[in-house]
Formats: sequence, C-alpha cells, structure tokens
Amino acid sequence: MIFKAVGDGRPYPDHGLTTPRDWAEVPPRQIRLDELVTTKRTLNLDNLLSEDSTFYGDLFAHVVQYKGVMYLEDGLHRAVRAALQQRSILHARVLVLED
Repeated sequence: MIFKAVGDGRPYPDHGLTTPRDWAEVPPRQIRLDELVTTKRTLNLDNLLSEDSTFYGDLFAHVVQYKGVMYLEDGLHRAVRAALQQRSILHARVLVLED
C-alpha cells in the first residue's frame, strides 16, 4: 500500500493558507508516504505525467497534521510519482494544527 489511507475531503478545520506564498512560511521536511492520508480520491493523469506540473506552484507537497494524522492536502501527483519511482519519502511542507 502506498498511503496509510485514501480519504475524501478535509476532516480538519480551515487553516487559511491558500496561496504558495502562504505555504512558503511552513518549512519543508521529509515524510513517509505510508504515513499520509489523501484528501482526494482521484488523480488527474495530466498532472502526473506533466514534466512541468510544479512550474507555477510550490515545489513541495502540502500536508496538514491534525489530531496526529497527516493529511496530504496538495501534491497527490508528486506523491504518486515518488511511489512509481520506488521512493518511500516525500518532501512536504507540514502544517501542524492543534486540536
């Protein structure tokens, strides 16, 4: 299994970070793919196969840690690409929300 679970939606409160500039304040770190719960059930293959899919966005995936669970909010294509390349680690910005 690639991810801890496949979710559908965001079970955490709105955090107010909406732009790459907002997320840039959150330092990136390495996380394991098998610790992540996705917030999307579907993946756009165009994003997965595009070589420049991060050209206008953040280079790092966006993860929200809430109640001890790490939710992959943005960057599903990066995570799947990492798994296809046999990597178990992803670089992501992890925002920790308190209960």
